[in-house]
Amino acid sequence: MPIHIKSADEISLMREAAQILIEAHELVESHLREGITTKELDQIAEKFIRSKNAYPSFLNYHGYPGSACISINDEVVHGIPGKRKLQQGDIVSVDLGVYYKGYHSDAARTYPVGEVSADKLKLIEVTEQSFFEGLKYAKPGNHLSQISEAIQKYAESFGYGVVRDLVGHGIGKELHEEPQVPNYKTPGRGPKLQKGMVLAIEPMINMGTWQVRVLDDDWTFVTRDGMASAHYENTVVITDDIPEILTLRK
Repeated sequence: MPIHIKSADEISLMREAAQILIEAHELVESHLREGITTKELDQIAEKFIRSKNAYPSFLNYHGYPGSACISINDEVVHGIPGKRKLQQGDIVSVDLGVYYKGYHSDAARTYPVGEVSADKLKLIEVTEQSFFEGLKYAKPGNHLSQISEAIQKYAESFGYGVVRDLVGHGIGKELHEEPQVPNYKTPGRGPKLQKGMVLAIEPMINMGTWQVRVLDDDWTFVTRDGMASAHYENTVVITDDIPEILTLRK
C-alpha cells in the first residue's frame, strides 16, 4: 500500500482530532487512583470523546471491545478494560484514539499509580525519552530506520528490551496506514521521510526481555518474563523542519 501524504487541510483536521485526544488523556489521568477499575476509566474516556462529537478509534476496531487499551504492569498493550482495580505501585499504560471529521489521532501514556518503585519510574522515563530520541530523526530526507534505530539504541543502553512483535504506523483516514514504524533497526533503510507524512511513533519498552506473549483473550500482550512494560506514543507530522507533535499540548 502507498504512503498517503497529507495536505495542509487534512493535517488541520487531524490537529482537531488530536486536541480532543489530548483532553481525553488529561481527563483519564486526573481520575487515576487506587481502587478505580479499568472499565471506569474506559467509560470516562468514551463519554468525553463522544461529548466532542467524535468517536473512540479503538471501539469495535477488528472487534476490540473497549474504547481505550488499558494495560497494567507486565501488560504491554491492548489490555481490555474490565473489573480489575488499580493498586498502589502499579504502572498503567493508557492508549487512546480519536476519530473526528474523517481522521484519526492516536497517543499512549504510561502513568504511575500512587507511590511507585524507582525502577518502574525509570522505565516510564526512558520509554518516553526514547520517543524523543527517535523524533530527532523525523525530518525530510532522513529514512524511517533512523527513527527506529535511535529508539532502540537509547532504550537498550539501559538494559531494557524493545518489543519486536508490535510497531508504530502511519495514520490518517485509517487508524493504521503505511508505513510501519518499528522501534528497532530492521534490514534496509525504510522509506525516505517527506513533508506531509503523519506517523504514530510508539516505543513499547520492557524492563526485561523484549519477548511477549498474548493472553487467552486474544488481545492482551504481556511480557514473557512477567516484568513491567511501558508505552509512549504520539501522532507526529513530518514538516519542512522540526516535526509537529499533534498529540502533545503546546
